[in-house]
Amino acid sequence: MIEPVHHDLFTRRALGAYTQSCGAHANALLAMSGADTDTMGRHYVVLRDGSIDICAVYRVRNDGRLKRLKRWPAEVG
Repeated sequence: MIEPVHHDLFTRRALGAYTQSCGAHANALLAMSGADTDTMGRHYVVLRDGSIDICAVYRVRNDGRLKRLKRWPAEVG
């Protein structure tokens, strides 16, 4: 289930990191949505564009920092 981006702290932080790393424009990010996922005891943030395409996946580390994943578990995507 996808929640609106502005509702969750980790999702907002992931969106900010994605913006900085990709140089995405604010207008392009309005169509994005994020969702928190808990898989096998690990917490992930999945950023999607307006459709079902995954733009980025971040894992929330134990200390609260985000790590962008190049590959993610099948359960997440």
